[in-house]
Amino acid sequence: MATDLALYLRDASFAAQHGLVELRRVLTVRSREHLDTVLPGYTHLQRAQPVRLAHHWLAFVEMLGRDTKRFGDLRARLSSSPLGAGALAGTTLPIDREDTARALGFERPAANSLDAVSSRDGALEFLAAGAIAMVHLSRLAEELVLWSTAEFGFIELADAYATGSSLMPQKKNPDVPELVRGKTGRAIGNLVSLLTVMKGLPLAYNRDLQEDKEPVFDTAATLSGALSVMAGALATARVRPTRMREAARDPMLLATDLAEALVRARVPFREAHEAVGRIVAHCLEKDLDLRSLTREDLRAFHPAFPAGAAELLSLERALEERSQTGATARGSVLAALEQAEREVEADSRRLRALEAEERSE
Repeated sequence: MATDLALYLRDASFAAQHGLVELRRVLTVRSREHLDTVLPGYTHLQRAQPVRLAHHWLAFVEMLGRDTKRFGDLRARLSSSPLGAGALAGTTLPIDREDTARALGFERPAANSLDAVSSRDGALEFLAAGAIAMVHLSRLAEELVLWSTAEFGFIELADAYATGSSLMPQKKNPDVPELVRGKTGRAIGNLVSLLTVMKGLPLAYNRDLQEDKEPVFDTAATLSGALSVMAGALATARVRPTRMREAARDPMLLATDLAEALVRARVPFREAHEAVGRIVAHCLEKDLDLRSLTREDLRAFHPAFPAGAAELLSLERALEERSQTGATARGSVLAALEQAEREVEADSRRLRALEAEERSE
């Protein structure tokens, strides 16, 4: 049983990596399409600062890349064969455990027979990696749900990934992302379930361990389906760049840049933050566009402002002046995108090589 489970986990981890690589590929393709599409970035679900859509989606590529590595790392810890450990103490029969391990594609026989029959670390690690990956998919799904609302209007899901209301004919509900979001709870629950089973077990085998299969099989199936439908939903979603840019033109998204203009004039950030906070409050009270304030207007709040807001602030400058590695300037995002594309292709080649290697054994 332990040997069969290890073999299954190797195959399931391999399949998870395939699904993750394909979703990363879709995200990089869409990112390249929308390198110059701009939208608000959010904190606390409030508009914060402008970012490129490519930059936003590449954040998920990073998360899913770590997920891919987690499943890949698991393979190394599934390289010991439990076969021949017997019930717990080995066997008196003349078997060659090194030979059977190699025949099954393992690197070595498990070193301790008690551990071999009673450990479920591989299953727990698979469930943990699956739960983390599903949480990442859930966050991505949540944004598809939000962005497809009339309030955001940033995207429209293809009909294959949405449904109409049973009562209200005008509605187009984002059911597929909602299901991915909901099924994340199953993956988290599966991990907690097996951890709870394992926490009080003495060595070696106990019948409780029959509870290891259901959570593993369920997470494998749930993750596989979620990766597939999210790749399809993202590949076919219609992006609305004009609506995104309109939202990104909110002048208040540039308030931080105004504070940083003071910092460049050698004003401590705490002081700059306080002054711009008063400026924002003034604009909201008077219903003024932040960019309409003249140098004299700004200097009423702090004497160090070097120019008027129209000269200091622009959407393009807010993006392009953030040119460090990992930031929003076009060159930085393009470099990150090209690196992500290389990593996706490298992972794809690695998986194909492993697949060919296993077929030849």
